[in-house]
Amino acid sequence: MAGGKQSPRQKMIGMMYLVLTALLALNVSKEIITSFIVIESGLIQTNKGIENKNGVLYSQFDLAKLNDEKKAGPFFDKAMKIKAESKKLYDFIQNLKAELKMNVEGLPDKKIGDTMQSIFIAKPDDYDIPTNYMIGEDPANVTGKAKDLKAEMSKYKKFLEDQLAPDQKEKLKNNLATLDTKDQYSKDNEKMVSWEWYNFYHMPITAMLANLTRLQINVKNAEGDVVAELLSSVSKNDFKFDTLAAKVVAPTSYVLSGDKYRADLFVAAFSTTQDPQIWLCDYDSVTKVPKGPIDSTSVKVNRGIGTYEVPAAAVGLQKWSGLIRVKKPDNTFESYPFKSEYIVAAPSAAVFLEKMNVFYIGVDNPISISAAGVAPSDLQPSLSGGSMSPAGKPGSYIVRVTGGTEATINVGAKLNGINKPMGSFKFRVKRVPDPVAYVGNIKGDGQMTKAELLGQSGVFARMENFDFDLSFKVVSFVMSMNVNGAFVEKKGSGPALTGDMKSLLQGVKPGNKVFFEQVTVQGPDGSLRKIPGVNIKVK
Repeated sequence: MAGGKQSPRQKMIGMMYLVLTALLALNVSKEIITSFIVIESGLIQTNKGIENKNGVLYSQFDLAKLNDEKKAGPFFDKAMKIKAESKKLYDFIQNLKAELKMNVEGLPDKKIGDTMQSIFIAKPDDYDIPTNYMIGEDPANVTGKAKDLKAEMSKYKKFLEDQLAPDQKEKLKNNLATLDTKDQYSKDNEKMVSWEWYNFYHMPITAMLANLTRLQINVKNAEGDVVAELLSSVSKNDFKFDTLAAKVVAPTSYVLSGDKYRADLFVAAFSTTQDPQIWLCDYDSVTKVPKGPIDSTSVKVNRGIGTYEVPAAAVGLQKWSGLIRVKKPDNTFESYPFKSEYIVAAPSAAVFLEKMNVFYIGVDNPISISAAGVAPSDLQPSLSGGSMSPAGKPGSYIVRVTGGTEATINVGAKLNGINKPMGSFKFRVKRVPDPVAYVGNIKGDGQMTKAELLGQSGVFARMENFDFDLSFKVVSFVMSMNVNGAFVEKKGSGPALTGDMKSLLQGVKPGNKVFFEQVTVQGPDGSLRKIPGVNIKVK
């Protein structure tokens, strides 16, 4: 756990975090809300695995202190302080989660919120109450609970760093970076934003709960990394193995069907010269005698550690148990029971349109694709009804469509060298909406003074209420007005007023009407369109 290299468990957590950050800026559908709940469930299970591994470290510290209290004592005391501070911050975050549920659901007591599962939240897409609770009324001046959380995270990181020697602090620099609360760059805002804004602004409660659970995992991971580094300062060769306990540690308890679940089983204090026997079976909790069939071959043992690997076939909660049998000096065996469980989830992916909820013809449509438990680099998406190309950041793509009414994105993932289907998603295809003709700041019908009208340069087209940065150019239009009882028309090419038009406008009087009609524009795809014009009455 110590050092700069990430473990498989940490990589999995990082992948889940990428899924969240890809989702938070988008319109939240029922399917996405469900994905948040599934991800949070997986994170909670992973958190339990981390707590088990940290528990092994503390057990080893107990043994080190028993063997040589003078040598191990100072490091042991630091480890106990870390354990207490970690629990304090973990409980602080847990309290935030409970109060969030209490506020959103209108619960009378936060204790009820703490025990309430996310799947039972009645308003899972509510983001107003969570944002106000965590951020406050003004995102630029955070007054909510996120401000307190940032302070506690920073305080905890500094506390951990203070427990380490300079060389150890440098060694764990990358590990402790997960506790950073620095400003982050926001793609949506195209600027640096505060840590609070980046993590909690305008976020539905299900996503916010998953994000807070991720922070709890970061706290536990950092705790384990620092405690492991302190433990390495004590010679393991001096341990007195007078207490033994069976342990099951898995990199993650959340796996996809078709992938493999992997776990390490070992006795906390073991001999490197004698491997234990590991039986998978049910057993009597009192006598520690196996009940039913015994599987003594599925777990491979090397240097005291057994590795269990089995295909993740059936979806749902999978429970398993057994006995670790260690030979004693009198050649009899002492049995140490264990129980564990993991969740197998069906493959699922999500496609998020970053601008609108449809694909528009002839423009770049940015999208993000993610799948729970899959690295963005392992995704293999394809598009029918158009073309799709990577857009720089892993998981981001640009979609181009040329026509039709529907396009389909098929998402696959490369898992263990095999391309596995993760989902198929259909989207509507539409033509970019028409722009609106303007003369100055007037559209449709409006009024101008003669001086204002003479100051105009021509007719222009603008997009209204459309997220894409698109421009239409005016190809031609007709200006007409009544001159001494006769209706006169002047045609122009391009957006600018012609000399004849300007001469004609010199004669307008209050009450006259000037019509800019038959406006033809050209879109970014090269197509020509007729759009309504502008009618101006001279004041």
